[in-house]
Amino acid sequence: MSKPFYIDPDIRKAETLPGSFYTNSQIFEALKENVFASSWQWVGDENLVPLSESVYPFVLLDHYLTEPMLLVRNTSDEIKCFTNVCSHRGNMVVQNAGKAKNLLCLYHGRRFELDGKMKSMPEFSEAEDFPRACDHLHEFPVRKWGSFLFAGLNPSFDFTEVLKIMDERVSFLPLHEFKVDESLSKDYLVNCHWALYCDNYLEGFHIPFVHDDLNKVLDYGDYTTEIYDYVNLQIGYTNSAEEVFDLPKNHIDYGKDVAAYYYWVFPNMMFNFYPWGLSINIVKPISVNKTKVSFITYVYDEEKLNTGAGALLDKVEREDEFVVEGVHKGLQSRFYTTGRFSPTKEKGVHHFHSLLAKHLK
Repeated sequence: MSKPFYIDPDIRKAETLPGSFYTNSQIFEALKENVFASSWQWVGDENLVPLSESVYPFVLLDHYLTEPMLLVRNTSDEIKCFTNVCSHRGNMVVQNAGKAKNLLCLYHGRRFELDGKMKSMPEFSEAEDFPRACDHLHEFPVRKWGSFLFAGLNPSFDFTEVLKIMDERVSFLPLHEFKVDESLSKDYLVNCHWALYCDNYLEGFHIPFVHDDLNKVLDYGDYTTEIYDYVNLQIGYTNSAEEVFDLPKNHIDYGKDVAAYYYWVFPNMMFNFYPWGLSINIVKPISVNKTKVSFITYVYDEEKLNTGAGALLDKVEREDEFVVEGVHKGLQSRFYTTGRFSPTKEKGVHHFHSLLAKHLK
């Protein structure tokens, strides 16, 4: 990177990130350490480790961070997250999900407790200063929200504060009763830089031009965005007879016809709450030119599926893909430098670009 990025905090004066941000492979690599390695990521829900002494190996953001990790539910019913790499020679420790009383590396027999501590190792009786702290499995921070699990390599912000902000509006929903629906969950491959997908998500400006069906449901004039430190919220109101949340009397939005709450958490997680449940979108970088977006669907009220703002999600996704892929092609131009933000409609994009510039310094 030739110079640090700067986003003016005054959106009325600010310019967007330059086109080179989305096309430069060195910047793409810098984002890996400066943004993704210092943020929180979606892992799944606690049913991955349903019972005491359950283990679940996974790779965090494969093809990008590609970090081997391991979920463990110990005998105290606590869910922990460790590296899945043996501290001896780097072999993978757990190959398959299931039950385990301890963790055994099948390369040279190093054994670990479910708390990550090294328990035993053959042929090391003569080793001096052994074991050391580095011989135990590294533990990563993990946070639980309802049944949902999040982890980070070295997070630079407190995820508890993010959850407090989201709870302010959706804590009335019984998250523990949300059930994953595999038939409604799928991955999309999008031919664009991952941040372009987030840019598009973070504003409702494009809705009247791109999403005809969605525009009929949402009240574009009342569409609002609220900005917090590492999360922002778009609220989709409706002025039609569409499905809306049944908000309790003490709710901050009581009396309003809310069709959807769209939460974005830096840098790549989206939580879209509808009266029927939740659609989670995880944006996964693959290369400068390719992104995987995982849609994970949790249903609460099946009778409300395919209604309101939460209907036709696959169609909306395809419309978004067409647009962001077009933008990605356009940014290859030698004649595009930077754009400007709409002060009324692109607060979320300005927030995102400001965070990216901050983390890349």
